[in-house]
Amino acid sequence: MLVIGIAGGTGSGKSTVVRKIIESLPKDEVAVLPQDCYYNDNHTIPLETRLKMNYDEPASIEWSLLARHIDLLKSGQAIEMPTYDFLTCARQETTVHVEPREVVVVEGILVLCDKELRDRMDVKVFVDADADERLIRVIHRDCIERGRTPKMVIDRYQETLKPMHELHIEPTKRYADLIVPQGGNNDVAIKLLTDYIRTLLPSYKK
Repeated sequence: MLVIGIAGGTGSGKSTVVRKIIESLPKDEVAVLPQDCYYNDNHTIPLETRLKMNYDEPASIEWSLLARHIDLLKSGQAIEMPTYDFLTCARQETTVHVEPREVVVVEGILVLCDKELRDRMDVKVFVDADADERLIRVIHRDCIERGRTPKMVIDRYQETLKPMHELHIEPTKRYADLIVPQGGNNDVAIKLLTDYIRTLLPSYKK
């Protein structure tokens, strides 16, 4: 089993890179563990407080659970991945059943921050994009998918996203085996990545 970590700033194009990896490999060969599913279980905290919490720092993630799930998948066991509601900022009761696959992709803005998680990765990728492009994507995504207004998104970007990106996310570039400039639009870099992944899979080795 290959474990691939894909990090990068909010709105950098990580999801596009993951989708193209999945499309390049045989059906049902990739399992994806989004970092966003592993936010700490804060349901006992009042909603008003939860809405003001910082979700762009490493302390917001239950890294131990994510690492344990990777270990279980590596040992051939299925997991029940948690789910998270961005409107209520709380973990949901429902889970997603995930079976072991040839490739496990761990995707999220902070996935290269945690050393124990990095040590479990065979390939580490950082998806890079200009700040202006990322902000535009974040506004589009959060307004449509998360019920926020453009002002809410811009205020959050200035107060939290930008400083947290500079403090926690940008420095993790140094851990990456591959940096993908221009986000999900860089077909050359993505092809190099997917070709390399295939060379590591037993099913592709001669």
